[in-house]
Amino acid sequence: MDFEARKVIEALRSGIPSRTIGNYFSSARSELLADISQWLSESEGGGRILTASYGEGKTHLHNTIFSMAHRKNMVVSMVSISRETPFNNAPLMYQKIAKNTFLPNREQPGFDELIDKLSPASLSELQLYAAKELQTDKLYFLLKSFIGTDDNEIRQLLLSDIYGYFITLGKLKKIYKEIFNEKAVFSASFKKTVHIRDYHMFLSKLFSLSGYNGWVVLFDEAEHIGRLGRKSRFVAYSHMSKFLNPDSSKAKSLFTITNNYATQVIDDKNEREHLASTEGVDREAIEDVLYKIETAEELTPLNKDEFTDVLHRIVKFHAQAFSWTPTANLDELCEMAWSRGHYLRTKIRAVIEYLDQLYQYGDVKSISADDLEEETYTEQIPMPEEI
Repeated sequence: MDFEARKVIEALRSGIPSRTIGNYFSSARSELLADISQWLSESEGGGRILTASYGEGKTHLHNTIFSMAHRKNMVVSMVSISRETPFNNAPLMYQKIAKNTFLPNREQPGFDELIDKLSPASLSELQLYAAKELQTDKLYFLLKSFIGTDDNEIRQLLLSDIYGYFITLGKLKKIYKEIFNEKAVFSASFKKTVHIRDYHMFLSKLFSLSGYNGWVVLFDEAEHIGRLGRKSRFVAYSHMSKFLNPDSSKAKSLFTITNNYATQVIDDKNEREHLASTEGVDREAIEDVLYKIETAEELTPLNKDEFTDVLHRIVKFHAQAFSWTPTANLDELCEMAWSRGHYLRTKIRAVIEYLDQLYQYGDVKSISADDLEEETYTEQIPMPEEI
């Protein structure tokens, strides 16, 4: 039994995207992937947005890009925006990014050892960068303290700050005093809601000095921004602008979002009308984000030739997973699956169900995979005489 092939088939059967599938099924949408590959190789930072309908492979695309970036020796962070990870909360979002950062050729997230592995010259450059190039010098004093102590408990505390579990300036001053017997004098008071970009810049510089070819942050399910309240959405758009526009960090970001966001949120919620009357927001930055969402490239459904190529790969993996030789007529199988439902994941499940039946029974009776209907709910409000 080929356990790697079995893992692929079970992931496809469940409909849950995985990095394993992204690694093996990367030939579809070849033109888009070639363009993204070129984009990843460019030295300039910044971001882009892709839209797609539900079930057409947004998360699968993220996993494919994850594998592509690692092959290019790039660090990758993957975050799904949700109610628990709201994009208007910049410090929490940074924490999620840091916790889900994967170095090339690593199965588990984390970058704990990188500072200790830097050469003396790179370490000096990182210290100078933290002192001179960021909005505040908190990370300079934190880095100097991390390097200057052998106390593992203190080092873990300082490292946890870099992961987004921030310590106060008062605590850092105390640590610095204990290590160097001198007072830390900060050039500016650090406020995580205002200066969180310092941490993104610091990580990007750390990855660069560690020999990696860049850092890409992948944001899935960005449509959850539309479920926030209006003021929170505007804060989220402002935060999104920082990732989409190039800065000196050279980091890259990619957002995927449903293709109905422009109509159901930007238009239906009158974003621009409310933006014009809202004080205390960066209107220009928010307008730029709204425009980029409206004009974003769409992840179009696979055409029949692309789907046929995917089908051939599924048949191959199914054969390897269960050590058998499928006798299916691939042309007929393709026609059957192509007509099964609207979503790509539904078509794929139909293929696997077909192969399962053929493997177990030597014959196929019926394929039942189909699109799920959207749930509806009507609240029954009792009349006064019923209460």
